[in-house]
Order: sequence, then structure tokens, then C-alpha cells
Amino acid sequence: MTVSPFDHPLLSGLLGDEEAARHFSVEADIEAMLSFERALTEAEAECGVIPRDAGPAIVQALAAFRPDTAKLRAAVAKDGVVVPELLRQIRAAVGGQYGEFVHLGATSQDVIDTSLVLRLCAAVEHIGLLLSENIVRLASLEQEFGGRALMAVTRMQPAIPITVADRIASWRAPLERHQQRLKEQSGRLLVVQFGGAAGTLDKLSDKRAAVRAALAAKLGLGDAPQWHSQRDAFAEFAGWLSLVAGSLGKLGQDVALMAQAGTDIKLSSGGGSSAMPHKQNPVRAEALVALARFNATQLSGMQQALVHEQERSGAAWALEWLIMPQMVVAAAAALRLAAELARQIESLGH
Repeated sequence: MTVSPFDHPLLSGLLGDEEAARHFSVEADIEAMLSFERALTEAEAECGVIPRDAGPAIVQALAAFRPDTAKLRAAVAKDGVVVPELLRQIRAAVGGQYGEFVHLGATSQDVIDTSLVLRLCAAVEHIGLLLSENIVRLASLEQEFGGRALMAVTRMQPAIPITVADRIASWRAPLERHQQRLKEQSGRLLVVQFGGAAGTLDKLSDKRAAVRAALAAKLGLGDAPQWHSQRDAFAEFAGWLSLVAGSLGKLGQDVALMAQAGTDIKLSSGGGSSAMPHKQNPVRAEALVALARFNATQLSGMQQALVHEQERSGAAWALEWLIMPQMVVAAAAALRLAAELARQIESLGH
């Protein structure tokens, strides 16, 4: 049983995206959190924060470590976060001699936020590829049908003659701008979170900058000052996800309206009806509109999470956990569906 259509056994076939969703699985989350702890251990050993022989011992223990997820689940209900129990299990696996050096100077938020960023790296790469595919497919449609005639429609009424290329440009150009926006945002989004108890890395003294830089490099992330309570990069990315879904929703709405008229577009197939066997419903186009509206409504929640009180918020933080994964999967699903819809177009214009 599930409460989300994005991983529903049936609805996910239309509204989901398996590649995007797998980056938000418990397996992916734990793997990313362990990557943080491993990289932190190596960075602190190299910088002389922990004994040099502690590094290999902790890394070796982490390589063989398998958490007890039932205990993790019970601990989250008590602590609100998974990290305290995860660390208890890791330290038990490392043993008494080096256990005290695990996670030195870090806090739960460092682990959880950096885990999310690591997984967003993979999700962004996947979404970027889907975005490029859509741009290529629209360019191909323009090359094939761009010179044909269409009637412009303004305020739902026939206006003046245009070409197919004119309409395709209104689909493709925003996606090209979204490509550029993603490049600009990535430097702000895909950065390490490492601030310690209150963002000051107080336990690392004069080694704090060196350890953070080494940690970021080992994880393949950008180095940046802590952003515990500064959530603008996540809100900005959520805005981008909504923009992408919204632009594809416009494409879907246009295709559905063209299919309704029945003369401007020909699709290779459509969805069936239980009552009217003659119907070919523009299912993918409809889903694009629904996903656009979904992400638009979720965006307000991510804006609410900007109100991240003082040095750390439990409430605003949890709000991001509820919203961000679904927005990512919705945008990826919209891109997948839009590419499939473009492949269905057999003819455009006259």
C-alpha cells in the first residue's frame, strides 16, 4: 500500500519515474550517509584531526557495515532523525579503540543534508539528460513539420495564420532557458553541508576550512560555508522543478487542444476508454498538465521551508523531506512523458 502516486504499483506507470525515484530510496539515503562518514573520516585523518591510523580502521569497518533498519526506524520515531542511531551502530561496528573518532565535529544535519545533495547530483544528471532529449525531439519535429501552416489561437479563439515552427518555438525555447538556469543553479545547490553543532565547526579549531574542503572534494561536491538555516538553494531548485513541469504542462495543454480539434495534429496512439472504444485519449498530454499543477502547488511548501528558525529547524526541515522528493520525481516524469508524447506525433499542421 502507498499514499504517493509516484511509487504506487499502478499509478507510477504513468506518473512516476523509476530512475529519479530510486535516488530517494532508503538504500540510496543510507549509502549517501555512509559516504559522508567515510569521506569525513578520510579528510580528518589527512588533516591531522584524528589519529592517522584511525582513518583506515573506520573506513574498513564502514565497508562491511550493514545497518539494522528496524532499529533505525524506531529511533527516528524517538529522535526525529536517523543519525544518532546510525552512529551508535557504526561505532559498535568500529569498536572501542576508534569509535570515538567517528563523526568528529559533525552533526546530524550535516549528514542528512549532504546525503540529499549527493542524491540530487544523480537526479539532476538524469533530469538534465531528459531535458536535452526533449529539446532534440522538438527540434526534430520543427525540422520535419516547421514550414506547415497552423491557425494561431488567442484567448481560445482563431486569430491569424502562423507556422508549426512558431508554435514549437513556444515549447522548445523555455526548455533551453531551463537548461541554462540549471547550469547556473548547480554551483549553489550541489555543495557540501558541514557546520557541526551550530554551524561554527567549533571542534575543529583552525582545521575547519581544510577539513571541509577535503570533505567536499572527496564527495565530488562544491565547497561552501555551512548553510544549516539558509535554505534558498533548495527553494530555488524547487522553483526550477516547477518551471520545467509548467513549461511541459503548456506543451501538454496545447497538444490536448490540438487533438480535440482533430485537424492540426495526428498522434500514433492514445489511451482507451472503457465506455467508448472509438476514443483515443491524449493521456500523456493530460498527465503533463496534472504534473505541472502538482509541482506548482508543492512550490509554496518549499517556500515555507525558508522560514528555518535560528540555527536549525526541525519543522521546516521535515517539510522539505515531505515535498522535495515528489517534486523531483514529478519533473522527471513530466520530461519522460513529454519525450514519449513527441515520439507519438506523426503529423503537425497542414
